[in-house]
Amino acid sequence: MISVIVQEADFDIGIESKKLASTTNIIGAISTFTGYVRNLNNQETVSSLFLEHYPGMTENQIFSIADEAVKRWQLQGVTVIHRVGDLQPGDQIVFVAVASQHRGDAFSACEYIMDFLKTKAAFWKREKIPDGSRWLETRQADVEAIAKWEIT
Repeated sequence: MISVIVQEADFDIGIESKKLASTTNIIGAISTFTGYVRNLNNQETVSSLFLEHYPGMTENQIFSIADEAVKRWQLQGVTVIHRVGDLQPGDQIVFVAVASQHRGDAFSACEYIMDFLKTKAAFWKREKIPDGSRWLETRQADVEAIAKWEIT
């Protein structure tokens, strides 16, 4: 039901969506998100992005995020693929797919997973820019995005 993959290789969003859709015939909706490496960040040109992770821990964190989504919404499956290593502008970096019987659950769970991936998964990102390179920090907007998911 939950598939988490951290890899250097690229992925095919069509193949991954079909794979998720084939798990059961009660799926009525699949919501997906695909993130790409930008060539511009904070008004500076980015020539490459290097991602590091903590093997085992990163996958466990992503699995926990997806598992929480399964507990909150009625889902039939979740796939998360996140790339690591050297990436170039335009490269795919992350794929999240959520299958459910109804679109509302799929949309909400996909957004939830992405919001938490940005702040809670152990990835370290270094951009190569004209003046050298820099490590990226979590953006305040990403921290604020997860606040809407708090259960009160």
